[in-house]
Amino acid sequence: MRPKVFILAFARLNPQRPARLVTENIVCKTYASANRLLDFLMDAQFTAFMLAVVALVFVFKCVLIVPQQSAYVVERMGRYHVTYTAGPHFILPIIDRIAYRHSLKEIPYDVEPQVCITRDNTQVQIDGILYYQVTDPHQASYGTSNFELAIEQLAKTALRSEAGKRELDKLLEDRETINRTVVAALDEASSTWGVKVLRYEIKDIVPPDSVLRAMQLQITAEREKRAKIAASEGERQKEINLAEGEKQAAIATSEGQMTAAINKAKGEAEAVRLVAEATAGAVRLVGEAVRAPGGLEAVNLKVAEQYVGAFGNLAKEGTTLIVPGNLADMSSLVASALKIIRQEKPA
Repeated sequence: MRPKVFILAFARLNPQRPARLVTENIVCKTYASANRLLDFLMDAQFTAFMLAVVALVFVFKCVLIVPQQSAYVVERMGRYHVTYTAGPHFILPIIDRIAYRHSLKEIPYDVEPQVCITRDNTQVQIDGILYYQVTDPHQASYGTSNFELAIEQLAKTALRSEAGKRELDKLLEDRETINRTVVAALDEASSTWGVKVLRYEIKDIVPPDSVLRAMQLQITAEREKRAKIAASEGERQKEINLAEGEKQAAIATSEGQMTAAINKAKGEAEAVRLVAEATAGAVRLVGEAVRAPGGLEAVNLKVAEQYVGAFGNLAKEGTTLIVPGNLADMSSLVASALKIIRQEKPA
């Protein structure tokens, strides 16, 4: 169009040259036709290129790749259509859309700290964390508007209920029981949400400052009490050990004395036995000697000697002199002794 406008403007400026103007007009028309043809061809190429680009974009939009441990909920014309898991899938652009994306991994969720009142009217701040996993993407998408908020609020409610049943000391001790109770409550309620609460853990329990100071004093007193009890137990054990040692020593001493007495008695008995056996042997020898020829006369002589020697010894050892009633009749005394010997002889 530009050459034609240029020629018309030139003709107006040169009205005295009509033939040349006609020729130039024809040339311009031919040139314009060529430009229109070229523009048409360029428009066709551009259109083809655009169509190719649109086709590529369409194909790209039709292919949906879902990552591992993920689930995509697809809606078609505003209604639930299908749930795609990991791998490549095909969807229809504009008609289908990805409404929800869920991760099937175990997800930690930090529950905000909250103030709970215990059974003994003590305010404590409890902080916790829970772990959940999406088990049913369809229920997780349409069962509740926000399952994370629902789980958090239910966990806080169950925790406040369990804290109100216990005193502060019991609350600090029963963490495992409280965790299991909260998980049981969440598991029962979240069955229609497509979510399973795996576990709940209490991270921290913070009593008021006044309670902390009282607990510190209590701990100090308890430690001093334990120290005193340990010292007294040590003293008691020491006395017990000393008494036990003395007892064992006395037992050992008495056993030693008993053993010594037994050994002494056995020795004396053995000595008496030996003396008796020696005496019996001597008597037996004397009896045999008396029965031998000339033995009786030897016994008479020996008895007479001993009789006389005995009176001699009595005279030496004391001032009192003991004499027989019939000192002159020595033969009668010897006869009496021999009579005794004869009585013993048959035995």
